[in-house]
Amino acid sequence: MIFKSIKPTWLRALPLTLMLSLSSFSAWAKPHVVLVATGGTIAGAGASATNSATYQAAKVPVDDLINAVPQMKDIADVEGVQAFQMASESFTDKELLSLARQVSALVKRDDVNGIVITHGTDTLEETAFFLNLVVHTNKPIVVVGSMRPSTALSADGALNLYDAVVVAAGKDSAGKGVLVAMNDEIQSGRDVSKRINIRTNAFASQWGALGMVVEGKSYWFRQPVKRHTGQSEFNIDDIKGDALPLVQIVYGSDSMIAAPYLAVADAGAKAIIHAGTGNGSVAGYLVDTLKKLRSQGILIVRSSRVPDGFVLRNAEQPDDKYDWVVAHDFNPQKARLLTSLALTKTSDTKELQRIFWEY
Repeated sequence: MIFKSIKPTWLRALPLTLMLSLSSFSAWAKPHVVLVATGGTIAGAGASATNSATYQAAKVPVDDLINAVPQMKDIADVEGVQAFQMASESFTDKELLSLARQVSALVKRDDVNGIVITHGTDTLEETAFFLNLVVHTNKPIVVVGSMRPSTALSADGALNLYDAVVVAAGKDSAGKGVLVAMNDEIQSGRDVSKRINIRTNAFASQWGALGMVVEGKSYWFRQPVKRHTGQSEFNIDDIKGDALPLVQIVYGSDSMIAAPYLAVADAGAKAIIHAGTGNGSVAGYLVDTLKKLRSQGILIVRSSRVPDGFVLRNAEQPDDKYDWVVAHDFNPQKARLLTSLALTKTSDTKELQRIFWEY
């Protein structure tokens, strides 16, 4: 009786077991995940098994990465794309834009359920944050790397990659922005940064992980609240060319001189990220230099070299009076990217400050 309304008549004649199989096909069909490889340590190789910090990055092609972790195929149908084969310290805006366009095209495919991007750890946080701002999708995008090459004892890449596929294939990962899966943790691409350069627990966020992956299952504990991906006002499809407006970082310390600020201004920078001490502090003997640069149309954004906390507006310096911007909780490298993107739309400091609050 349950098949009474099914048409045509030949379908009503099918055996019950086959009908049940057809009706449940979507429930047991594996998700389709595209693995986009860019190089990095996860694709690296050392001279011996004891070389965990001395090795050549970006040596293993994408198909070998997939074949090295056959357990991924129990989770999803995994397709490989070789976007780049390079160490991530050599990434520029050109590579970021190219990768974002490739990912944007992939998530538009109806047969793609999620994306995994293998990446070197040096600039992994920048790439994850950039994609979080410019790729419009609710499909999971997961960036993953490793701190040790696959040839090393206790290599971490295989499990990281497996976990990343688990996250990318999971329906509960949708709508959470670009994610980073490493060391069993699921981090927000907005929040995460590389904090240790030689251990496997290198990536962390002051706001905590979104979740964890344990034995092939994702466990979630919090949601991102800032604008990202589908809610972003920035869209890679609207950005032309292979470069962004030039924004540079000047690192703060004691005994500074004005020359680095003047040099990046002479090089054509549209904005300078001041990676200040403490609360984005500016040395008294540099204030006039930054005020002069602002009067010439160059944006001044106060960030901090301190990894945690956030820069308060009109604290330490009168930002309203000087027409400066504060980077909120973004580290200097992420502040650089957000400022570059903002400059594709506006150079108004009030608008730029709004963008820093909302993203």
